[in-house]
Amino acid sequence: GHALALLNSVGPEPKPKPRMRHRVYDEPVVEALKKVWFVSNRICSKRLCPFMEYLVNSLERHEHLKLTREVKSKLLSLSPSTADRLLRREKQKYSRGRSNTRPGALLKRQIEVRTFADWNDVVPGFFEADCVAHCGAVAKGSFLSTLTLTDIATGWTECRALPNKTESAVAAALSAVAELLPFPIKGFDSDNGSEFINSKVIDWCTARKVTFTRSREYKKNDQAHVEEKNGSIVRRYVGYDRFEGEDSRLLMEKLYSLTSIYVNLFQPSMKLRVKERDGGKVTKHYEEAKTPAQRLIESKISTAVKAQLKRRFRNTDPVKLLAEIEQTQIALWKTSVNIDPASVAETSLLRILESTETTT
Repeated sequence: GHALALLNSVGPEPKPKPRMRHRVYDEPVVEALKKVWFVSNRICSKRLCPFMEYLVNSLERHEHLKLTREVKSKLLSLSPSTADRLLRREKQKYSRGRSNTRPGALLKRQIEVRTFADWNDVVPGFFEADCVAHCGAVAKGSFLSTLTLTDIATGWTECRALPNKTESAVAAALSAVAELLPFPIKGFDSDNGSEFINSKVIDWCTARKVTFTRSREYKKNDQAHVEEKNGSIVRRYVGYDRFEGEDSRLLMEKLYSLTSIYVNLFQPSMKLRVKERDGGKVTKHYEEAKTPAQRLIESKISTAVKAQLKRRFRNTDPVKLLAEIEQTQIALWKTSVNIDPASVAETSLLRILESTETTT
């Protein structure tokens, strides 16, 4: 009977209409999120969301963002997964390394070996150090290098442009960084390169009572903190081209002075809190994303330094800072030995920001 009824029926039963889901985050929220994401230099949502309120307030304070109370409330309530979903199309639009380290045998036995497991509950002031070569495709002749120093406790990172990878250049750069830091250097950990394992660097550490340690040979994980910064700062802002001469070095030094402010004040990072192993499965648990400046303010440093950091954050316009970084990047890239016009003219982050201007 049922089969006959189906055969005699005029047509198939109409399918129920899909239930329309109410859209909570409308276009003004998405546009505001896009702008905040670009100003953060397109960091992942797990790093962006905990820092959202600080960055939104900064953009409003410097009149780069005008939000209604409702839009701002929705923006600050976003979870990382929802932010990822709202940014999916934008991320689809904007979606190599070379080792130049030579082992230094001199005085190696005088320097204590430290492994990646030895950084537990350290206070600000203990740095990992590494050098990055800007030799392009050929590691011959004289070319610039970058000294990268990353504080283990806070993630505070400083970079200096070196005319070469000599022991004198490294020692001079260490002195310059020590003058700029808002806290003293207490420990210095390097790889086994000859630019670090030498009498000048040892004397520099001894004179300032800085603990000097080194990683194990051929163990990249021993210097995981600074290796990550080599990619996220040095290679991201300078690139892989070959740079030579004083003109390039001065421009690179200017770029690092700008990125130091941007990275340490406006780029939150996630610190590994604990790692659990269950057979072959490893589960990592991270602390909430914070900027190096936030971690430094929460540490046991003087109230004067804390006040100075807070004042500097309030007075720094992140969009204006990004504009200076981009202008300096372009000037630096034009001094590359093998200049690539396409890479210099690639999509400008500032033009993208201008296209996402919102008056919500």
